Amino acid sequence: MAAAKGIDVVLKSVKNISVRMCPFRHNVQSTREFLETINAKKIRTTNTNCEINVDVRHDNSEPIVDIRFGDGERLVFKSENLTAKEMLLKLSSVCASKDKQARDNAKK
Repeated sequence: MAAAKGIDVVLKSVKNISVRMCPFRHNVQSTREFLETINAKKIRTTNTNCEINVDVRHDNSEPIVDIRFGDGERLVFKSENLTAKEMLLKLSSVCASKDKQARDNAKK
């Protein structure tokens, strides 16, 4: 779980995360690391209502991480050429901005 070192991910604004991968594809390691990190107890407890779905296929398809937020927006990673750290950093920044927007809207 070295990919998450120093990255704080708060899943408060995330509705569900879907991961689709073929375990026999050559570049699936980063997707597995991302999934392992997201399933860590520390991150899962930030939103216990967030569903994590894993679709393991044997069709040599490209690994994809599809994240749906509570406001209906989506973030999709075609993760074959990304590192787990890159995906986690992007997810963390999007979640932080959505949390900030929610706090700003609550103040109004």
